[in-house]
Amino acid sequence: MPETELRLRGILPPVAMPFDEAGEVVTSAIPAQIDFLIDRGVHGVVAGGSTGEGHTLDTEEFVAAMQAAHDAVAGRVPFLAGLIVNSTREAIARARRLRGMKVAALQVTPVHYLFKPGPEETVRHFRAIAEETGLPILIYNVIPWNYLSVELMLRVMEEVPGVVGMKQSSGDLKSLSDLVGAVRPRNLVLSGIDALLYPAFSLGAHGAISALTTAVPGTCVALWNAVQKGDHATALQLHWHLARLWNAMTHDNLPACVKYVQHRQGLALHPPRAPMAPTSAEQRHRIDAALDGMPLRA
Repeated sequence: MPETELRLRGILPPVAMPFDEAGEVVTSAIPAQIDFLIDRGVHGVVAGGSTGEGHTLDTEEFVAAMQAAHDAVAGRVPFLAGLIVNSTREAIARARRLRGMKVAALQVTPVHYLFKPGPEETVRHFRAIAEETGLPILIYNVIPWNYLSVELMLRVMEEVPGVVGMKQSSGDLKSLSDLVGAVRPRNLVLSGIDALLYPAFSLGAHGAISALTTAVPGTCVALWNAVQKGDHATALQLHWHLARLWNAMTHDNLPACVKYVQHRQGLALHPPRAPMAPTSAEQRHRIDAALDGMPLRA
């Protein structure tokens, strides 16, 4: 297995992109968040994902944010870049703007607007990105109306060597189990199912990229470590802490909730990008209650 694939395991949180009140990216705030994540023992960092509101970034903002995150990581852990765009051409164009950065992998969604490509077009989409960029790719399986089947993801990974793995974000744990059971040894199955990180890790998922890994990275690292050691009593306790927090975080403005949880641990509070709503007083109250007594460091 290539070194890149061996290292892309464990807790790989997406950066929660900082914006100001006018909706501008605050690149100067990115290093503090990177340090927050790495200080809590995470195994990699992803910039440009959906928790990071990557779908809202124009190309120049994307490049500036990726550069700031890459430089802040400074090689301490693998750095992954997220592409949430609507065409093969745009995915390749953005990836080319990352030249000069040490990118361990691209996290790439299927196209996410109204029109859904078929299996052949989906394979060609990922093949073109892999061949044109030369970078390892993770399929980010998250788009509800273009959700890739287990069979199609296995096919993409089989036919496109540059696609090294995938992130399964549906709440369907059976699909994740099927993937873990069928995937080739050189490929990765990462979980984005926040409510079920513990069973995902127990089934053999190779790690997680999810909102909770950003909100409470230390707790997620502790959960990962407990499962790897076979300490399921500790893992189950951590699962219930995470479940309470997840149930307190309203998902229509999930990135705003993540930023508030990080703020409770010492980071500056940044709003989401409009039209997403910031956290309400009621949301903050529920989150505060869920955080009470949670172990926040591994």
